[in-house]
Amino acid sequence: MSASVLVCGGVFDGVSAELGGRAEILVREGRIVEMGRSVSRPPGAELVDLSARTVSPGFIDSHVHLTMDAADLAQQTLASAATKALTGLGLAREYLGYGFTTVRDLGSMDPEFPTVDLRNALAAGIVEGPRLVVAGHVISATGAHGDLSGFYPSRWDLPVSAVADGIAEIRRLVRGEHAHGADWIKTANAGGYFSVGDDPARVTWFDDEMDALCKAAHQLGMPVAVHTGAPQACKQAIRCGARSLEHAYLIDEEGVEMATRAGVYVVPTMQMTQEDLAQLRSGTLPDQAVWKFRRDHQQILDSQRIIAASDVEVVFGTDCGMFPFSHGIAEFQAMVAAGLSPLRALRAATSVAAKMLGVGDIGVLRPGARADIVAMPGDPLADISVTARVDFVMHSGTIHLRPDEPRTTRPPDRTARPTG
Repeated sequence: MSASVLVCGGVFDGVSAELGGRAEILVREGRIVEMGRSVSRPPGAELVDLSARTVSPGFIDSHVHLTMDAADLAQQTLASAATKALTGLGLAREYLGYGFTTVRDLGSMDPEFPTVDLRNALAAGIVEGPRLVVAGHVISATGAHGDLSGFYPSRWDLPVSAVADGIAEIRRLVRGEHAHGADWIKTANAGGYFSVGDDPARVTWFDDEMDALCKAAHQLGMPVAVHTGAPQACKQAIRCGARSLEHAYLIDEEGVEMATRAGVYVVPTMQMTQEDLAQLRSGTLPDQAVWKFRRDHQQILDSQRIIAASDVEVVFGTDCGMFPFSHGIAEFQAMVAAGLSPLRALRAATSVAAKMLGVGDIGVLRPGARADIVAMPGDPLADISVTARVDFVMHSGTIHLRPDEPRTTRPPDRTARPTG
């Protein structure tokens, strides 16, 4: 692999509280080799002029669904696993163009494991796209968030949901996720907004079931991400050993304090709330979501402000797939609008996300780290909106977008509906 020297106008290294000044970065064999005011110029190295831009670690989105289409979820789940994987590949490549060099996919609705196959193809270099970390499915109780049976006539029996009731069935599903190569276990212990027949204000696992799921996952070396909503559901997930709370829609101050003390990460998916609010106002929310979101939207916003005002470890995640991937980059602005500082929002998408994922050589700019690097015009610590104007993307040392090139053509935005 040839070497590259990036000449940077400013540097956010993923950790520091201030931007570094002008610097150069030498990249070779997919990793950062040198950083400083000036670096070596190996023979044949490409010189990339980013002197009018701020350079940052590649962004990490820790909550997406590459194989789900909320615009028509019930119909889309009937597509083949191959169709879902190929569609997911197109979306992953599109998302790389916005600066997302690593994404965590938190569940497909398919009897097979399309995201595991996609992850493996990306890792092997068979196809191009961001690094992928996956939970294969959403393990759910019957009638809870993750059980899609409510979308179909009662006599249909579609094996698209990972549904379990009781400890033995839960352990079987966790073991199946492990056997098929998933990185994480994803579960739901509260209802959602777009799903049918459940309520985000209700806890859907019994304590012994949630405890059994987490213990089985931990025994197999797999961290647990929990879709959660109600304050008691958030606290149940923390007590049972979840590594991340997804959404945490209705979390209260006690729950945030518990998460902070326990070192549990919160992925609040704040832009999704803005998408849902826009559809509530326009009258385009599906019927099963309207009454729940109308009841809860103010409490969701209040909970986001509680999260922002706390010291809990916040991680960037969007739930893209439930709304267009082209809107995912707006999560930075939604986080800042909720009360997080631009620095905390940037760390949430770089070093803090990497720490949650347990990957030590991404999310930072330093010698030895993987060369996942993006650049944008302007200072994101002064104006977080410049994150939406990324025009240089390097992933593992390969340049995928240059300032003078258009992004890879993406498919038209789907008219997405909200989820939870």
